[in-house]
Amino acid sequence: MIEAATVEALGSTATVVTDCAVLAEATAILRLELDCIDRACSRFRDDSELSQANDRAGRPVPVSELFAEAVRVALQAADATDGLVSPALGAALRGAGYDRTFEQVRTRRGWTLVRTSAEIEAWRSVRLDVERRLVTVPRGVELDLGATAKALAADRAAAAIVEATGAGTLVSLGGDIAVAGPVPAGGFAVLVADDHRAPLDAPGAVVAIESGGLASSSTTVRTWETDTGSAHHLIDPRTGVPADTPWRLASVAAVSCVEANVAATYAMVAGAGAVPWLERRGVHARLVRTNGRIVHVGAWPEDSALS
Repeated sequence: MIEAATVEALGSTATVVTDCAVLAEATAILRLELDCIDRACSRFRDDSELSQANDRAGRPVPVSELFAEAVRVALQAADATDGLVSPALGAALRGAGYDRTFEQVRTRRGWTLVRTSAEIEAWRSVRLDVERRLVTVPRGVELDLGATAKALAADRAAAAIVEATGAGTLVSLGGDIAVAGPVPAGGFAVLVADDHRAPLDAPGAVVAIESGGLASSSTTVRTWETDTGSAHHLIDPRTGVPADTPWRLASVAAVSCVEANVAATYAMVAGAGAVPWLERRGVHARLVRTNGRIVHVGAWPEDSALS
């Protein structure tokens, strides 16, 4: 029998779905992975490796294997997206008002938006020595791994659960989903919605996933008010402020949660030009315009065919 367990983590919810006989063990593995990724990559903890690397900008900083992997994944994402999914946007996020956990941000009455200097190539100056496990953040740059670290944690947690238990598993971290191991016939049912907290019977498209990853990125949930209007967490490196995008929601299925997350984030930031890039990447996507019109990419099923 398949069961699910949900815990609060990383400022969001984390859910594991697996065989009930191993659910307790799977949940413990998930909690451990979340704790490790938080200690490594949180920008809201003064003792995280990310904060230490930012505080010592301009100098090589010894890091853990996990943090080195997280930086490597983030730099690969920037390279694959020509810098539109960038790990060098920490200062821009703070300038937009995302300077503390989102639960705290959403209670604030307003914020004066501060436009940072747009440096789409800034990520290229980040230095990672994998062999010696050293990270150097250049002066004037502030790392933020939010675009990829959560998806990496989902992939790692799902793989670790399967390795330890042998049971097929779905891990969802704030809507970033990774699936590994032998899954139930027909796969795991997933609701595609703006808010990952929505129950499965809420309005929206339901798809089945049997392997790999699925991620959604939206401008409708993580929003707050500034002196120039509503802001969201998806920063455009070309402008240094929240992206002006035609999409309300981008959902992508790919071979891993990381690849799905990177593609979904790219689609939101790149806007109308995202479709050809998604097609070249060979991913499957569902893009919802702000006016509600839906665009499908690859083998993503038409909404009329979804149950």
